[in-house]
Amino acid sequence: MTDPQPHAPASVWRNPIHFLAFGFGSGAIPKAPGTWGTLAAVPFVLIWQQLPLAGYVLVLVFATLLGIWLCDRTAKDMGVHDHGGIVWDEFVGLWLTMLLAPPGWLWLLAGFALFRLFDIWKPWPIGWVDRRVGGGFGIMLDDLLAGLMALLVLLAAELLI
Repeated sequence: MTDPQPHAPASVWRNPIHFLAFGFGSGAIPKAPGTWGTLAAVPFVLIWQQLPLAGYVLVLVFATLLGIWLCDRTAKDMGVHDHGGIVWDEFVGLWLTMLLAPPGWLWLLAGFALFRLFDIWKPWPIGWVDRRVGGGFGIMLDDLLAGLMALLVLLAAELLI
């Protein structure tokens, strides 16, 4: 469950693990940290889209595995399962959303909006995972599912356009 009153502990600015988990500090913004974290992930999408598909997939795998550890460690240090300021999962969720998306700002904007929609709305199975799967794996998994759902909608839209 996400902390309803996200506030950034001082450790975000002192501890490199917390700094990464808080999306290079973007999750420290008190209002809508998940949206700010997703926005902070956008420049990386532009870089990852320049990679061959295998390179992009490797980045996703590495970022996911790193994220499981970062989020778990930061959540334990803070004593909150999924503090709202932990946004590394939003980074990776957006990156997954944009994995096979066509390049261009319109697609990126659509991917951003779809990812945020699924991440906030949490339709099944995202909400189920969010409530029942703990630790860093649980923190990451619900956003990966939101990213996958957003990606599928983008791919369907591409086929229709």
